[in-house]
Amino acid sequence: MRCDKRFLSAAIFLCLGIIPFGCDKQSNSASSTTQPENSPIVIGFIVKMPDQPWFQNEWKFAQQAADKDGFSLVKLGGTDGEQVLSQIDNLGAQGAQGLIICTPDVRLGPAIIARAGKYDMKVFSVDDRFIDGSGNPMDEHHMGISARAIGHMVGDALWDEMQKRGWNPADTAAAIPTYEELPTAHDRTDGAIEELVAKGFPKDRIFTAPQKQADEPSGRDAANILLVQHQDVKNWLAAGMNDEAVLGTVRAMEDHGYTADHIIGIGIGGDTGVSDFEKPSPTGFFASVLISPKRHGFETAEFMYHWIHDGVEPPKETLTTGILITRDNYQEVRKEQGLD
Repeated sequence: MRCDKRFLSAAIFLCLGIIPFGCDKQSNSASSTTQPENSPIVIGFIVKMPDQPWFQNEWKFAQQAADKDGFSLVKLGGTDGEQVLSQIDNLGAQGAQGLIICTPDVRLGPAIIARAGKYDMKVFSVDDRFIDGSGNPMDEHHMGISARAIGHMVGDALWDEMQKRGWNPADTAAAIPTYEELPTAHDRTDGAIEELVAKGFPKDRIFTAPQKQADEPSGRDAANILLVQHQDVKNWLAAGMNDEAVLGTVRAMEDHGYTADHIIGIGIGGDTGVSDFEKPSPTGFFASVLISPKRHGFETAEFMYHWIHDGVEPPKETLTTGILITRDNYQEVRKEQGLD
């Protein structure tokens, strides 16, 4: 039975873990039977920002798994809830047995599970974990990053570089755009703040401002608010949920007259920030924690393939870490990771 499209929006945000409007609920447990050898395996991979390098790399590595194991990979964008559910219907029409997804809104989790269940699709979330109607993490299969630990890496690297430059904490402050709506973003920025404070950075010199989206313009807008409020700061540390947030912060600081000698910006992702490493002269974007799209693409696709083909259920949770890259080592590290 198909869910009435007139109730689509309500199904997205009101299902709250309940089977919406007559859709059959999915079981994500390992099947007792394996996929017949001659039955084609189709796996969908939906991402929330298909134009971003991170997600394009996830697709690239997932395709490598598809080429290796001989299954069909369907790569789709899902930038909002309505499009995500429509794309799951699309995959269902193509006979997909598995869905890997980075959702544009973690609150869509119950609706995604229910819609995929109509087609007996196994579901594996990547990057961002689903939450239920009460705001609690759902128990689906998931690969994400050790967000708070990576935040700690950022805070540690900011402190170390500040010490190398001999900056006085009294002349220094930290600007950190935050994005509280996304749990992994919250954990990254909280981790950076925790580590700075643990190292001895004054907590009252750490300033935060909310950003509206997870992109560079929103990071820039949030940073501008902080820079106007604290015009007496000589040296700035900059952190955020991703490279884009920190790039936006660095651009805002440049607009306010700060040069690279007075900015230490460290992002997370290791993709978008590379553009600053490639500039002829150093910028305030000093480093990034490179997280692995190879693992998030290749491994999730392999997990899903063996779950479908062999009945081997993947781990419920897999968390990955990162590698600090700078202008000096980014080419070597990215090459080692299969990115260049």
